Order: sequence, then C-alpha cells, then structure tokens
Amino acid sequence: MSCVTLSLAKAQVNVEHSADDELIQLYIDAAEAWFENHTGRKLANLSPVPADIRRAILLLTGFYYMHREAVSYGDAVRMAPFGVQAVANFYRERWFGEPAPEDDDDEF
Repeated sequence: MSCVTLSLAKAQVNVEHSADDELIQLYIDAAEAWFENHTGRKLANLSPVPADIRRAILLLTGFYYMHREAVSYGDAVRMAPFGVQAVANFYRERWFGEPAPEDDDDEF
C-alpha cells in the first residue's frame, strides 16, 4: 500500500487526465523503493508515515515524471533531488562505524 495516493501524485505533477496513471503509479512505487533502499527502513513500519516523508515521495515521483532519463547537473549525477536526499538522510539507519549525525543543539 502506497503512502502517497495516485490522485495526490497527479496533483503534484499537474496531470488531470488518466492516460499517465499507470506510469505515475510506477514512479510512486519506484520513489518509495528508493526511499526504503536509501534509508534501510520499510515505509510500512512507519505508521502513520510522517508528512515530510510523504512530501519527499511526492517530490521524487514528480522528479521521475518530469525527468524520464538519467539527469546530470554539471559534474554531478543525482538519483534524487537534494531536498529528497535531505529527508531520506534524516531517517537513514546508521551502520557500524558510520559517524552519527551532528547534534542540532550546537550553538553557532
């Protein structure tokens, strides 16, 4: 079960017809799979799915819909926009030996 509905994804990409429904659903599924693979967490275990994750899934779905081929910006090739990666990194499981994220309580 997707955490993002087809109608919500269609609103994100401004599609009012049904000709691309199957394609958009594929992109929703792919975006959710990318998020799960990147974070090491199953979306089904995050009930209810937080709004920032749902928004990231919507952004990535829109990214896939608008950029149907490999995308590069200058020297960097990205699998997801920075905003999506930032949310996914926040929820990412940490692995042994990997540095912990920096504390938000630090003063500048």
